[in-house]
Amino acid sequence: MTFRPPVKLPQAGPAARGTSQSRTPPGTWPWLQGFTRWIGSWCFSVGYRLRVWHRERIPPDGPLVVVANHSAMVDGPLVYGLVGRRSSFLIKQEMFRGPLGWVLPRIGQLAVRRGEADRAPLFTAVRVLRHGGVVVVFPEGTRGQGDVTNAQHGAVWLARAGGARVLPVAIRGTRRPPGRHRRFRPRVDVLVGEPFAVPAGKGRAVLVAATHEMRHRLATLVSELDRIRCLGRPPVGRPEGA
Repeated sequence: MTFRPPVKLPQAGPAARGTSQSRTPPGTWPWLQGFTRWIGSWCFSVGYRLRVWHRERIPPDGPLVVVANHSAMVDGPLVYGLVGRRSSFLIKQEMFRGPLGWVLPRIGQLAVRRGEADRAPLFTAVRVLRHGGVVVVFPEGTRGQGDVTNAQHGAVWLARAGGARVLPVAIRGTRRPPGRHRRFRPRVDVLVGEPFAVPAGKGRAVLVAATHEMRHRLATLVSELDRIRCLGRPPVGRPEGA
Protein backbone atom coordinates (compact mmCIF):
# COMPACT_ATOMS: atom_id res chain seq x y z
CA MET A 1 0.00 0.00 0.00
CA THR A 2 1.14 3.57 -0.60
CA PHE A 3 1.20 5.97 2.33
CA ARG A 4 0.85 9.71 1.84
CA PRO A 5 1.19 11.30 5.28
CA PRO A 6 -1.00 14.27 6.11
CA VAL A 7 0.60 17.65 6.52
CA LYS A 8 -0.63 18.28 10.07
CA LEU A 9 -1.63 15.83 12.75
CA PRO A 10 -4.34 16.25 15.38
CA GLN A 11 -3.16 16.21 18.96
CA ALA A 12 -4.30 13.40 21.23
CA GLY A 13 -5.81 14.34 24.56
CA PRO A 14 -3.56 13.35 27.49
CA ALA A 15 -6.56 12.35 29.59
CA ALA A 16 -7.27 9.39 27.35
CA ARG A 17 -3.72 8.02 27.46
CA GLY A 18 -3.45 4.58 28.99
CA THR A 19 -7.10 3.52 28.75
CA SER A 20 -7.90 0.35 26.80
CA GLN A 21 -10.65 2.11 24.85
CA SER A 22 -8.34 4.89 23.70
CA ARG A 23 -5.78 2.36 22.43
CA THR A 24 -8.25 1.17 19.78
CA PRO A 25 -9.97 3.04 16.93
CA PRO A 26 -13.47 4.49 17.45
CA GLY A 27 -16.17 1.89 16.85
CA THR A 28 -14.14 -1.01 18.20
CA TRP A 29 -16.05 -3.57 20.25
CA PRO A 30 -13.55 -4.54 22.98
CA TRP A 31 -15.25 -7.84 23.80
CA LEU A 32 -15.28 -8.90 20.13
CA GLN A 33 -11.69 -7.86 19.65
CA GLY A 34 -10.69 -9.83 22.73
CA PHE A 35 -12.61 -12.87 21.54
CA THR A 36 -11.03 -12.87 18.07
CA ARG A 37 -7.57 -12.37 19.57
CA TRP A 38 -8.20 -15.38 21.78
CA ILE A 39 -9.18 -17.44 18.76
CA GLY A 40 -6.09 -16.28 16.89
CA SER A 41 -3.84 -17.17 19.81
CA TRP A 42 -4.59 -20.88 19.62
CA CYS A 43 -6.13 -21.81 16.26
CA PHE A 44 -2.82 -21.75 14.42
CA SER A 45 -1.45 -24.37 16.76
CA VAL A 46 -4.16 -26.65 15.40
CA GLY A 47 -3.71 -25.97 11.69
CA TYR A 48 0.06 -25.53 11.69
CA ARG A 49 3.14 -26.81 13.43
CA LEU A 50 3.95 -23.37 14.76
CA ARG A 51 7.23 -22.30 16.32
CA VAL A 52 7.64 -18.78 17.70
CA TRP A 53 11.15 -17.59 18.45
CA HIS A 54 11.75 -14.79 20.99
CA ARG A 55 8.19 -13.85 21.79
CA GLU A 56 9.61 -12.22 24.96
CA ARG A 57 10.92 -9.38 22.78
CA ILE A 58 7.37 -8.05 22.29
CA PRO A 59 7.03 -5.03 24.63
CA PRO A 60 4.12 -5.57 27.03
CA ASP A 61 3.13 -1.90 26.94
CA GLY A 62 3.85 1.39 25.22
CA PRO A 63 3.24 2.52 21.63
CA LEU A 64 4.45 0.01 19.06
CA VAL A 65 4.48 -0.33 15.28
CA VAL A 66 4.86 -3.97 14.21
CA VAL A 67 6.26 -4.56 10.72
CA ALA A 68 6.33 -8.02 9.15
CA ASN A 69 7.09 -9.60 5.81
CA HIS A 70 3.98 -10.76 3.96
CA SER A 71 3.75 -14.07 2.12
CA ALA A 72 0.13 -15.20 2.50
CA MET A 73 -3.29 -14.01 3.65
CA VAL A 74 -2.94 -15.98 6.86
CA ASP A 75 -0.02 -13.81 8.02
CA GLY A 76 -2.35 -11.10 9.32
CA PRO A 77 -4.45 -13.32 11.60
CA LEU A 78 -1.28 -15.07 12.74
CA VAL A 79 0.35 -11.82 13.91
CA TYR A 80 -2.98 -10.66 15.37
CA GLY A 81 -3.00 -13.61 17.76
CA LEU A 82 0.75 -13.57 18.33
CA VAL A 83 1.23 -9.99 19.55
CA GLY A 84 -0.71 -10.62 22.77
CA ARG A 85 -1.99 -7.02 22.89
CA ARG A 86 -4.90 -5.15 21.35
CA SER A 87 -3.71 -4.23 17.87
CA SER A 88 -4.96 -2.40 14.79
CA PHE A 89 -3.87 -3.37 11.28
CA LEU A 90 -3.77 -1.14 8.21
CA ILE A 91 -5.63 -3.29 5.68
CA LYS A 92 -6.48 -2.63 2.06
CA GLN A 93 -10.02 -1.36 1.49
CA GLU A 94 -10.90 -4.32 -0.75
CA MET A 95 -10.93 -6.64 2.27
CA PHE A 96 -13.82 -4.71 3.85
CA ARG A 97 -16.57 -6.48 1.91
CA GLY A 98 -19.27 -8.94 2.89
CA PRO A 99 -19.06 -10.34 6.42
CA LEU A 100 -15.49 -9.04 6.85
CA GLY A 101 -16.74 -5.54 6.16
CA TRP A 102 -18.84 -5.83 9.31
CA VAL A 103 -16.29 -7.63 11.49
CA LEU A 104 -13.02 -5.84 10.71
CA PRO A 105 -13.98 -2.33 11.92
CA ARG A 106 -15.47 -3.79 15.09
CA ILE A 107 -12.23 -5.54 15.99
CA GLY A 108 -10.23 -2.35 15.50
CA GLN A 109 -8.90 -2.73 11.96
CA LEU A 110 -8.37 0.24 9.63
CA ALA A 111 -9.21 0.35 5.92
CA VAL A 112 -6.67 2.00 3.62
CA ARG A 113 -7.29 2.91 -0.01
CA ARG A 114 -4.19 1.97 -1.96
CA GLY A 115 -2.71 4.62 -4.20
CA GLU A 116 -4.82 7.41 -2.72
CA ALA A 117 -4.15 10.20 -0.23
CA ASP A 118 -6.35 8.57 2.40
CA ARG A 119 -5.62 10.54 5.57
CA ALA A 120 -8.38 9.34 7.91
CA PRO A 121 -6.89 5.91 8.78
CA LEU A 122 -3.47 7.49 9.30
CA PHE A 123 -4.91 10.07 11.70
CA THR A 124 -6.60 7.22 13.58
CA ALA A 125 -3.47 5.07 13.65
CA VAL A 126 -1.42 7.95 15.10
CA ARG A 127 -4.04 8.54 17.79
CA VAL A 128 -3.88 4.84 18.73
CA LEU A 129 -0.10 5.02 19.03
CA ARG A 130 -0.12 8.24 21.04
CA HIS A 131 -2.35 6.55 23.58
CA GLY A 132 0.05 3.60 23.91
CA GLY A 133 -1.53 1.24 21.40
CA VAL A 134 -0.22 -1.13 18.73
CA VAL A 135 -0.44 -0.68 14.95
CA VAL A 136 0.58 -3.47 12.57
CA VAL A 137 1.79 -2.79 9.03
CA PHE A 138 2.84 -5.18 6.29
CA PRO A 139 4.99 -2.60 4.49
CA GLU A 140 5.21 -4.54 1.23
CA GLY A 141 1.43 -4.99 0.94
CA THR A 142 0.34 -8.14 -0.91
CA ARG A 143 2.84 -7.85 -3.75
CA GLY A 144 6.09 -8.72 -2.01
CA GLN A 145 5.41 -12.44 -1.46
CA GLY A 146 7.89 -12.44 1.40
CA ASP A 147 10.38 -9.96 -0.14
CA VAL A 148 10.92 -6.96 2.14
CA THR A 149 12.74 -4.72 -0.37
CA ASN A 150 9.53 -2.87 -1.35
CA ALA A 151 8.85 -1.54 2.14
CA GLN A 152 7.34 1.95 2.06
CA HIS A 153 7.93 4.92 4.33
CA GLY A 154 4.53 4.54 6.00
CA ALA A 155 5.50 2.35 8.94
CA VAL A 156 8.43 4.56 9.93
CA TRP A 157 6.36 7.72 9.51
CA LEU A 158 3.67 6.30 11.81
CA ALA A 159 6.28 5.34 14.43
CA ARG A 160 7.81 8.81 14.36
CA ALA A 161 4.46 10.63 14.44
CA GLY A 162 3.09 8.38 17.18
CA GLY A 163 6.20 8.26 19.35
CA ALA A 164 6.40 4.49 18.96
CA ARG A 165 9.12 1.89 18.68
CA VAL A 166 9.27 -0.43 15.66
CA LEU A 167 9.16 -4.21 16.12
CA PRO A 168 10.24 -6.32 13.11
CA VAL A 169 8.71 -9.79 12.77
CA ALA A 170 9.72 -12.45 10.23
CA ILE A 171 7.30 -15.17 9.09
CA ARG A 172 8.07 -18.24 7.00
CA GLY A 173 6.05 -21.31 6.02
CA THR A 174 2.59 -19.80 5.49
CA ARG A 175 2.91 -19.59 1.70
CA ARG A 176 2.25 -22.83 -0.19
CA PRO A 177 5.01 -23.49 -2.74
CA PRO A 178 3.83 -23.18 -6.37
CA GLY A 179 2.56 -26.45 -7.81
CA ARG A 180 2.20 -28.11 -4.41
CA HIS A 181 -1.05 -29.55 -3.11
CA ARG A 182 -2.62 -28.39 0.14
CA ARG A 183 -0.33 -29.30 3.02
CA PHE A 184 -1.31 -30.99 6.27
CA ARG A 185 -0.15 -28.97 9.29
CA PRO A 186 2.86 -27.35 7.59
CA ARG A 187 5.74 -26.04 9.63
CA VAL A 188 5.44 -22.29 10.23
CA ASP A 189 8.16 -20.31 11.95
CA VAL A 190 7.96 -16.80 13.40
CA LEU A 191 11.04 -14.90 14.56
CA VAL A 192 10.53 -11.72 16.59
CA GLY A 193 13.26 -9.13 16.29
CA GLU A 194 14.50 -6.52 18.74
CA PRO A 195 12.32 -3.39 18.99
CA PHE A 196 14.09 -0.19 17.98
CA ALA A 197 13.40 3.54 18.15
CA VAL A 198 13.09 5.72 15.07
CA PRO A 199 15.67 8.57 15.12
CA ALA A 200 14.29 11.94 16.10
CA GLY A 201 14.15 14.71 13.56
CA LYS A 202 12.02 16.04 10.75
CA GLY A 203 12.34 16.08 7.00
CA ARG A 204 12.42 13.55 4.21
CA ALA A 205 16.10 12.70 4.66
CA VAL A 206 15.49 11.44 8.21
CA LEU A 207 12.45 9.46 7.05
CA VAL A 208 14.39 7.85 4.21
CA ALA A 209 17.28 6.90 6.50
CA ALA A 210 14.94 5.39 9.09
CA THR A 211 13.09 3.48 6.38
CA HIS A 212 16.38 2.05 5.14
CA GLU A 213 17.16 0.94 8.71
CA MET A 214 13.78 -0.76 8.99
CA ARG A 215 14.25 -2.55 5.68
CA HIS A 216 17.70 -3.72 6.70
CA ARG A 217 16.54 -5.04 10.06
CA LEU A 218 13.54 -6.84 8.59
CA ALA A 219 15.53 -8.31 5.70
CA THR A 220 18.22 -9.50 8.12
CA LEU A 221 15.57 -11.09 10.33
CA VAL A 222 13.99 -12.91 7.39
CA SER A 223 17.42 -14.18 6.31
CA GLU A 224 18.12 -15.42 9.84
CA LEU A 225 14.81 -17.26 9.92
CA ASP A 226 15.57 -18.86 6.53
CA ARG A 227 18.87 -20.07 7.96
CA ILE A 228 17.09 -21.52 10.98
CA ARG A 229 14.63 -23.38 8.77
CA CYS A 230 17.18 -24.66 6.27
CA LEU A 231 20.08 -25.54 8.54
CA GLY A 232 18.27 -26.31 11.76
CA ARG A 233 20.48 -23.92 13.72
CA PRO A 234 18.15 -22.09 16.07
CA PRO A 235 18.87 -18.76 17.76
CA VAL A 236 19.53 -18.70 21.49
CA GLY A 237 16.43 -19.84 23.35
CA ARG A 238 13.82 -22.51 22.85
CA PRO A 239 10.85 -21.68 20.60
CA GLU A 240 7.28 -21.76 21.81
CA GLY A 241 5.25 -24.58 20.31
CA ALA A 242 8.27 -26.74 19.47
